[in-house]
Amino acid sequence: MKILIINGPNLNLLGSREPEIYGKDTLDDIKVWIDSKPELQKIDLEWFQSNHEGKIIDKLHYCVGKKNAIIINPGALTHYSISIRDAISSIKIPTIEVHLSNIDEREEFRKNSVIKDVCIHQISGKGARNFLNYVLDRRTGIPITLCILYTEIAKYVNIDLKIVGFPSHVIVKFEEEMILDPFNRGRLLELEDLQEILYQNYGDSVEFEAEYLNEISEEKILVRMLRNLKNSYMDSFAYDMAIICNKMILGIIPYSIDEIRDMGILEEKLGNYENAIKFLNTYLEKDPNAEDVDYVLELIKEIRNKTNQ
Repeated sequence: MKILIINGPNLNLLGSREPEIYGKDTLDDIKVWIDSKPELQKIDLEWFQSNHEGKIIDKLHYCVGKKNAIIINPGALTHYSISIRDAISSIKIPTIEVHLSNIDEREEFRKNSVIKDVCIHQISGKGARNFLNYVLDRRTGIPITLCILYTEIAKYVNIDLKIVGFPSHVIVKFEEEMILDPFNRGRLLELEDLQEILYQNYGDSVEFEAEYLNEISEEKILVRMLRNLKNSYMDSFAYDMAIICNKMILGIIPYSIDEIRDMGILEEKLGNYENAIKFLNTYLEKDPNAEDVDYVLELIKEIRNKTNQ
């Protein structure tokens, strides 16, 4: 996973520039803190800062084919740079917009973000190191994100929690003696509780197995989060955002047949029929006995009927 972190004008002055608003951490302090996080060691982070709009645009263009995602704080360019907006929109790389201060509570001219609509998410006003506190205060989130928070906070009291990829419901464990459900306020889970979770999601078709409590890798955590996000976008008909998530998953596991199939489905939804047929045919070649073969064949037929009209 390769991520570019872009910081725009005047962010090189962090630490000395209005510390009551932006905090006392310098940009180097933030970089050292983030780079030191053990869960990020397998992620290739590149940092870039510039006070010049054109250089930021050139850096965005550079990311095509080289980066899986971008995190950007454009500084004051947030409020008026249509050129940066167009660059983000054009390169089709998932981009998250971040701001140290809450732009919605500042001067009127700072409240507008011209890039918000072309980014997959905006985070504003939580400072350099306070996003964990923000999520915990809200007490909301999906199981996997809350599990990540639990493991991070546990490190401060020297407790080595592990994230468990339990079917349909991610949880955490401490060695083999304690299993917690962060989504339900850290409820301690017994075997009967785990079986009940399986029953609620699968009925009587799935019985508990010890391997369900195995720790999952950071790569699998990321894929699971992206799949959750993709499904959420698909449910809300935001197919342009769903396809970005799908591409990120394929960047991690290029031969995932489910994502290859979903690329075909999403390309069809977006009217990119030639690409749709290519991905759907690849899916059938890789898994000719898939349970949804009839559906995929029918979809290919519908696409061809559309293109022949």
